[in-house]
Amino acid sequence: MSVFKKLFKQTFIYGLATVLPRILTVLLVPLYVKVLLPEEYGVYSTVMAFLILGNVVLSYGMETAFFRFVTKAGMQQKKVQSTTLTSLTISTLLFLSITLIFREFIANTADFNTEYITYGLLILALDALVVIPFAWFRVNEKPMRYAVIKILNVVINLSFNIFFLLILPKLATNSNFWSVMWFPDNKVVYVFIANLIASAFTLILLLPLYVTIKFGFDKHIWKQMIKYALPVLFAGIAFSINEAFDRILLKYLLPQNIAEVQVGLYAACYKLGMFMTLFVMAFRLGIEPFFFNHSNNKNAKSTYATITKYFTVFGCLILLAVVVYIDIFKQILIPNEQYWEALKIVPLILLANLFLGIYHNLSVWYKVTDRTKFGAYISAFAALITLVLNFALIPVIGYMGSAIATLAAYGSMMVLSYLYGRKYYYVPYNIKRLILYLLIAISFSAASFYVFNRNIWIGTTLLLVFAGIIYYFEKNEFLKIVKS
Repeated sequence: MSVFKKLFKQTFIYGLATVLPRILTVLLVPLYVKVLLPEEYGVYSTVMAFLILGNVVLSYGMETAFFRFVTKAGMQQKKVQSTTLTSLTISTLLFLSITLIFREFIANTADFNTEYITYGLLILALDALVVIPFAWFRVNEKPMRYAVIKILNVVINLSFNIFFLLILPKLATNSNFWSVMWFPDNKVVYVFIANLIASAFTLILLLPLYVTIKFGFDKHIWKQMIKYALPVLFAGIAFSINEAFDRILLKYLLPQNIAEVQVGLYAACYKLGMFMTLFVMAFRLGIEPFFFNHSNNKNAKSTYATITKYFTVFGCLILLAVVVYIDIFKQILIPNEQYWEALKIVPLILLANLFLGIYHNLSVWYKVTDRTKFGAYISAFAALITLVLNFALIPVIGYMGSAIATLAAYGSMMVLSYLYGRKYYYVPYNIKRLILYLLIAISFSAASFYVFNRNIWIGTTLLLVFAGIIYYFEKNEFLKIVKS
């Protein structure tokens, strides 16, 4: 099997593990926008934004360090695995113990219900405890087991959401037993409970891997790993600011009487960018172990260049397709007109996530050369852009300011990674071809959405023209890969 076919096979399986759960999660959006008011959905979205930052802090770069050291020549694989598992387990349990003691203080400081904070902390801890078991599946190339458990997690989450928000209210009207479990004035809490149940079930399924990996601690290996991991942690914190801080800043920078409503509108329409996010996540899950496993191959750099080109091609097609058919997607995913006023952010969010995906491909240079500090520098610079633009634009143009800040941040990460990569680990990207595809896709998307007011026939024509351009330039090379 060729390198490309193996990559695409694993990416497809990891894609299923990512896309199917995310699709099931996206199916929750119509439920949420029907059952929850925009301000209630805003509360949920803001808490989840904090959890994104919490996930990064609790894993503190050890997942990436795990991939690097478990495949590194001269390293004892079993000791790397047991040391990483032990480190994360101890730190997670310490975190949970301390934060639960101070949960009321945290809730008052963040202006949230203490109950939401408690559930959030428990979810954070449970998710941190499964980081290394899932990483073990990936590094040992067991994508099907990874996929099944990931999908089960979201099926359980979806099922309990449906039960709590649709079935329980009906049961409560006919039974005193069920009525004591239904709190119509606090529907958001059921969303957190469903998440908590799913996370607990996932940990239970993965507990046998704790026996397989085993606890153990090698101080020398841990010091090397933490040195590698800390820049990844700082990069992750900066990245989480880029990914989630817009919702947090909207809550605290907008007037209190409209803040949670605006967060709800923004977060719901942001979900339409999920098509690009799914593609990027699936590709990244397949590509990260691939980068390390093939870094010593003599054709590694040309392989990386080809992969990045085809990632960009498919990403551009997704960008244009979602923009063209956005009025169809909104009816399916956001069947509540109260939320539609924020649709104007969608093209910007899609493009931002495409830039992010290209950045992940370009970032191979600092990962395989152990220059992870540059990842931290780049993400920190983008985080600064995120914060400055959000603080400057939110009071003036609301959530559009957050969308612009996201695009600027991810765009800067892509450009900086390419420029640094040319210096430290030159990869022969066909940069002219990549820019051409990006410019055409962006121009056609802007024309469809803003100039032709989302006319579906004109948009479809533009999409077909773009697909024809791709076919003209890439037909021969794509056929070689398929036949190899």
